[in-house]
Amino acid sequence: QPSGFSSLSSCRRINRNKNNKMGFSRFVEVGRVVLITYGPSAGKLATVIDIVDQNKCLVDGPEEITGVSRQVISYSRIQLTDLKVNIQRNARAKTLKAALKEADTMAKWEGSEWAKKLAAKSKRASLSDFDRFKVMLAKKQKSKIIAQKIKE
Repeated sequence: QPSGFSSLSSCRRINRNKNNKMGFSRFVEVGRVVLITYGPSAGKLATVIDIVDQNKCLVDGPEEITGVSRQVISYSRIQLTDLKVNIQRNARAKTLKAALKEADTMAKWEGSEWAKKLAAKSKRASLSDFDRFKVMLAKKQKSKIIAQKIKE
C-alpha cells in the first residue's frame, strides 16, 4: 500500500462532499448553460429553456449572442457547464438575452479553464505544417535552455 493511504476506502474519501456522500453538482435545469457537442451548432453555448422529457430539452442561444436558434436537443448532444442564468421556464429570446448580459455569462465562460482549453485545442488544430515545425523548434530551444539552467 502506498504511504498516506491506509486502504482503498480512505482514498475514496477525497472525492466526497461535506455530507460524506458523492453526488452530482450540475443538473439539467431551466437556466443551465450548456455546451453543444454534436451537430451543426457543435462548440457553441446555449441555455436550457425547458425540459421536454428524460431524453431531451429545449435550448436557445439566443441566436444573436451564441448563434444557436431555439431547438429541442438530446442530452447526449450537450455537456452541462457550471454556469446558470436566472430565467423563467419558456423565457423569450429577449428575456434570455437580457439575463445573459446581466449575469455576464459569456465573459465568465471565456474566462473559464474549459473555454481556454477548447480555444487552445482549436488553435492547435488549425496550425499549418510549417507552424507545427516552428512550435517543435521552440520546444527544443526551451528544453535546451532549461537543461542548461539545471546544470548550473
